[in-house]
Amino acid sequence: MIRDFFRVMVVNLTTGKTNIEDLPGRGEVLGGTGLAAHLFRKYGHIDRDWDDPEQPLIFAIGPLTGYFPLMSKTCCAFRSPYHNQYTESYAGGKSALSLRFADLDALVITGKAGRLTALCVGSRRMETRDVEYMRGFDAIQTGRVLRKIFPGSGRRSILRIGPAGENLSAYACINVDTFRHFGRMGGGAVMGSKNLKAICILGDRGFDLPEGKAYPKLYKHIFQQLTTTEMMAKYHGLGTAVNINPLNALQSLPWKNLQQTSSPEAENISGETFADDTLLRNAACAGCPVGCIHVGFVREQFQTNNQYLYRQVGYDYEPIFACGGMLEVTEAPEVLRILDVIEKEGLDCMSTGVALAWATEALERGVISESETVVPLKWGDSETYMQAVEMLGRPVNDFYKLLAQGTMKCAKAYGGEDFACVLGQEMAGYATGEVFFVSEGLGFRHSHLDSGGYAYDQKHEDKDVQKALDFLIKDGRERIVLNCMVGCLFSRGVYKDELLAEAMESVGYGELNGSITEIGHRVQRMRWRLRLEMGYRPDKVEIPKRYTEITTWKGPLDTEYMDALRRAYAARILEMGAPEEADS
Repeated sequence: MIRDFFRVMVVNLTTGKTNIEDLPGRGEVLGGTGLAAHLFRKYGHIDRDWDDPEQPLIFAIGPLTGYFPLMSKTCCAFRSPYHNQYTESYAGGKSALSLRFADLDALVITGKAGRLTALCVGSRRMETRDVEYMRGFDAIQTGRVLRKIFPGSGRRSILRIGPAGENLSAYACINVDTFRHFGRMGGGAVMGSKNLKAICILGDRGFDLPEGKAYPKLYKHIFQQLTTTEMMAKYHGLGTAVNINPLNALQSLPWKNLQQTSSPEAENISGETFADDTLLRNAACAGCPVGCIHVGFVREQFQTNNQYLYRQVGYDYEPIFACGGMLEVTEAPEVLRILDVIEKEGLDCMSTGVALAWATEALERGVISESETVVPLKWGDSETYMQAVEMLGRPVNDFYKLLAQGTMKCAKAYGGEDFACVLGQEMAGYATGEVFFVSEGLGFRHSHLDSGGYAYDQKHEDKDVQKALDFLIKDGRERIVLNCMVGCLFSRGVYKDELLAEAMESVGYGELNGSITEIGHRVQRMRWRLRLEMGYRPDKVEIPKRYTEITTWKGPLDTEYMDALRRAYAARILEMGAPEEADS
């Protein structure tokens, strides 16, 4: 498995042909996010829209995948239906290890199937199945059927979409092994546009581990840091849901479509409350000893005489913020019920919750009417929100069709742009202040994980634009290196530069260590260049008025500071993404 080239499977759904290609470039892009951008440059089309059949859907892993704990993520890259530009999303589950055990560094899917199709790939296999009968199946039901169609429990990863993906929602997600997702920017719609209901990645072969004492010794050291210290304890204990109470105390918890940044009712949907009242079990991605996946249960009576149905629903901080606080749903079981419907429809939970929060306020203000929403959206009304989620996944009118393309697109048509909580896409759950709003609004994939802007806000009282800008660029580049590996970003406190260098050396990639920083710079420029070539204009990005109206523990937002940082960050993005001939 240690090689200076990439082994890539390219599947064309139109022709049914499959090629295995050995591509050079390990020393230039490492893998993961760098490999994905490299592959889009090779197989993608700058001059064609996101839904052109020949646009690729790319899944890529890194050089340390399968060798070390928490190197367990897959980078999914595509041209996004949300903004028609290049983007990425990340997920765990078994996807990364299944690709590694299929002896693949990447899977590239082009073309469009004539009928709804399920694809199965492995080291010695490429098979398609006509699954037109599954059209309209929800993502959970689809998983049950696919597990029977493609045996291989423990070695396979099953990626699938729900009705939202089939109906080309711009924030349809790809469900990975039930509890993980390529959540943001509409990867599910890309699969839907290709008539691709599901992908089964079958890890059907093994590989040798490095010889000698260095590798097992280092593996043990890393494993112990991840499991016997407090560094990762919160992720296993309460999980990211632990963030609810601290952010609420900091007046940084988006609440009721960001009309508030805290609420006395937040405790009712805190990580502690979810653990006490709903937690059923922990789970983990393959290759991860931490177990940050928290699975709650929903109990519903379906018949008199005490007949109940139990369903398992995964939860994290972001789903709780989006479908709890933003909608003012303040009972943990009711949040899980909304999330359960979102899972089935195959929607991104953050975008869905924020979109419905905007729609609720728009209805309350008279910007839209019940003729658009069909149901009387009301803060805290979980039953009505569940109905609305289904109408987002399977639009019943023009309003829901447009809302499924993005909150701001809908607001531009109906009104209410000022209170649309959109930072490139529907916001993540951190109302921490100016640096975070700029970092997500202008970030490469408009994700809270593009950089640690939310953490910077909490640690710095000063309003130094240059200092904040330098942080965003440096922190973003460091995350890019880990995304080239492709490691879980929860592990960034463990996998510092020195440890990454040791890990690369121990598996046979030591000759790359001297160029890791240079590779990070190169990939950073490569990704921005792709977006700019597709029309991205960071200097034209506007941050909606709602973000200028909030108050955190620091006091009212400083709009002058935020605007100065926005302009400075936009200029740096344009510089990083300049054409190659302009590089010096």
